Amino acid sequence: MVAVLNTGDTAWMLISTALVILMTIPGVALFYSGLIRRQNVLNTMFLSFVTFAIVSVLWFIYGYDLAFGQNIWSGFIGALQNPFFSGVLETKTLSSLAPTIPTGLFAVFQMTFAAITVALISGAIVERMKFSAWLAFVPIWLTIVYLPVAHWMWGGGFLAQLGALDFAGGIVVHLTSGMAALALVLILGVRKDMRLLPHHLGYSVIGTGLLWFGWFGFNAGSALGAGDVAVSAMIVTNTSAAMGMLAWMLMDKINTGKPTMLGALSGAIAGLAAITPAAGYVNISAALVIGFVAAIISYYAVSHIKPLLGYDDALDVFGIHGVCGIVGSIAVGIFAIPIMNSVVQEGGLITGSFSLLGSQLIAIIVVGVYALAMTLIIAKVLDKIIGLRVDDDHEIQGLDINQHEESGYRLS
Repeated sequence: MVAVLNTGDTAWMLISTALVILMTIPGVALFYSGLIRRQNVLNTMFLSFVTFAIVSVLWFIYGYDLAFGQNIWSGFIGALQNPFFSGVLETKTLSSLAPTIPTGLFAVFQMTFAAITVALISGAIVERMKFSAWLAFVPIWLTIVYLPVAHWMWGGGFLAQLGALDFAGGIVVHLTSGMAALALVLILGVRKDMRLLPHHLGYSVIGTGLLWFGWFGFNAGSALGAGDVAVSAMIVTNTSAAMGMLAWMLMDKINTGKPTMLGALSGAIAGLAAITPAAGYVNISAALVIGFVAAIISYYAVSHIKPLLGYDDALDVFGIHGVCGIVGSIAVGIFAIPIMNSVVQEGGLITGSFSLLGSQLIAIIVVGVYALAMTLIIAKVLDKIIGLRVDDDHEIQGLDINQHEESGYRLS
């Protein structure tokens, strides 16, 4: 079959790319910044913005090739075939992985995934990590963790060859960012004040709305065309988010007597994260189950496991993204059905097949251990060289003034 440019697919992917950019800036930036002390609002926003800039540059210098280039080292990484994206735009080729859209469009769409993955990690370390340390962490983590994992799952690497599936990033995005967040906070230690003090929950409401909106590009865009799979992915994404929100509100009511706005936002994000790996493979019934179960498990991870173990994941990157990435990836092995997507050959447990679930579990373990271990190593090295944590007095006073000599609000 000869590859032919499809203008409808191209238009949809252009829109989807813009939607995913919206998720990082301003979506993640607003969501995170509303949840912390007012003295750190600009620093928290800045982490997302500068992450997007760094990844945008490195992606076209070498990132795209390493993630989606031809297999080398037994499928561990892609070959650096077109550094600086040389010749790709000039030749106007169609993507071999999405043959109805230009290669450049596929590449920039995937760039947005890399950017938001690293930006998500920042929610764990807000209010105490040096900005200079973050600037060093971003390119190193992108290169050592994200690019290999993206190749393993999406670039034809060894986990893809094993049969593991990840429609839009439950493993590549949410599991890696969650495990990285856990590793960083284990090295950084707890804040001087661990209380969650949302200084402006309205920012977080707007940020969550932008994330929910942008997630349609994230998940439905991962169909890589404007067709039935994109439609079903959009529907189950919205359904899981809504169910996740309602489930978290229920848990708030049962455990504290009152539903909370912060809980509703957390539940929506949990439902969105959990459906991400499964969005193109499951139906509405499965989406309802995934959103409900993910929100409940995530609720207990945040409200019980984190206090029990004592780690300071400030904005619950591991508790929501990491946990829900695992839940959603397991759900693929249970609920995926061939009728939803031809990529699903035998289906999950619901069709009587055990092989897909086995592949999913292997991928979760391999990626989870790799992301945790490599992030611990990166953090340890950076801590020795430049130090990860700000001075105690700077942390207490706030990072906006001490790291940037700026303030998000008028000083009285």
